[in-house]
Order: sequence, then C-alpha cells, then structure tokens
Amino acid sequence: MDALNAWMTAARVESGSIFRKIDRWGNVSKRALEPSAVNQIVKQRAALAGLEPGEFSAHGLRSGYLTEAANRGVPLPEAMEQSRHRSVQQASSYYNSATRRSGKAARLL
Repeated sequence: MDALNAWMTAARVESGSIFRKIDRWGNVSKRALEPSAVNQIVKQRAALAGLEPGEFSAHGLRSGYLTEAANRGVPLPEAMEQSRHRSVQQASSYYNSATRRSGKAARLL
C-alpha cells in the first residue's frame, strides 16, 4: 500500500486511472496505460523474476483475481467493480470454475 500511495502522490493522481503512460522524458500522462503495455510489463517482470514470460499475461492477472475472489467468497458484483468486467457472463465463468473445484458439489466426490 505504501508503494501505491507513493506512486499516486508522485504522479499526482487525483482521479481517473491509477496506472498511466509515462513518456520518454518522464512526464506522466492523464491517459491510462494501454492493455498491450500492461501485458508487456507483466511479461518483462516475469522474465526478471526468472520465470517463463509466455506463461504470464495481463489477462491472467485479471482472471486470476476473479478466481481468487470466488475462492474467498467475495460476491461477484463486488469483484466485478474491482476487475472492471462489464459482462456478468464472462466474469461468472471464473466464479463457476472456482466453485466447481471447491463448492459443495465437489465435496461429494
């Protein structure tokens, strides 16, 4: 949380997207990072950690968040507020996958 607060202060984020473009001169834009930039950052960080970059993606973070939210019993609408999924059908597919593994029906096996 300290790192996030420090970033928001340094970038002067008062509203809008938290993660924003930074130009080559270090100026922080008011525009959000493009999805492709987020994906590139995730892959670069995975490589720096000695992991296989091809196994990681921005989508994986987003879907993983919803899966973990389901595992922890977070209501779907609340998780969707954070993940910014607009489609209940898409978001609920991650919940259904998590429920299949840990729900009451799975315990019958």
